[in-house]
Amino acid sequence: MRPAVTAVIGLAFTTLYFLLAIFAPLIAPYGMAEIVGGVWEPPGDRFLLGTDNIGRDLLSRMIYGGQTTILIATLATALSFSTGAVLGFSAAVLGSWADQMLSRFVDLMMSIPSLIFALVILSVMPVTVTVLIVVMGLLDATRVFRLARAVAIDISVMDYIEAARLRGEKLGWIIFREILPNALSPLVAEMGLRFIFMVLFLSTLSFLGLGVQPPQADWGGIVKENQEGIVYGIGAALYPAIAIATLAISVNLVADWILNRTTSLKGGRG
Repeated sequence: MRPAVTAVIGLAFTTLYFLLAIFAPLIAPYGMAEIVGGVWEPPGDRFLLGTDNIGRDLLSRMIYGGQTTILIATLATALSFSTGAVLGFSAAVLGSWADQMLSRFVDLMMSIPSLIFALVILSVMPVTVTVLIVVMGLLDATRVFRLARAVAIDISVMDYIEAARLRGEKLGWIIFREILPNALSPLVAEMGLRFIFMVLFLSTLSFLGLGVQPPQADWGGIVKENQEGIVYGIGAALYPAIAIATLAISVNLVADWILNRTTSLKGGRG
């Protein structure tokens, strides 16, 4: 089955962004924080996207900003899914008091808006890349927990799960060998959405001043640095916004295609 045109377009843009992030030091014409021109110079032969608010090459800043944004979003998504999915599956399989304790704790965490919770935590902690990944990943794990638990509850009543219990299989076997393969379809689709949420979450934190700290760059921070230029008709703040939008659309197109492919697989094991 050949992928749809939309999936090819989404995959092409997603691959392009990830390649730019991986090879940023080799592709960027200038250093991330190197001042190479005047303030807000227009695009030209020397600076393809012009310069930013203090004379740094905007294209280089965008490439390095994409590297930081994609790295943090990817690692935070991985932490979110590894934590939320395992706890959600465990709650569904164990049931009883373990399920109740985990579910009520997650309900408590979800009652507080994620952005406000993150701002409170980051305002009293040193804002580093590691801290951002941990805070974003653990806060978002509550959403993954709810999805994983809901999916696993439906799967846990299947005959092959009961057969695994009767064979004396341990919790880890049931989760990773029985439930996970049959829960991939909704999880893969949700992973794309959560990755985009992480990109937007990080960009929002940086725009508010509690995300990636200068001189490091990320797309939300670039918007904040150049927002005043919009008043003067300078589009430096628009480039990272366009990058965020195209990445979001591309990842969603790929996630939708993967979801359509995986839903054709039969659930359960014979």
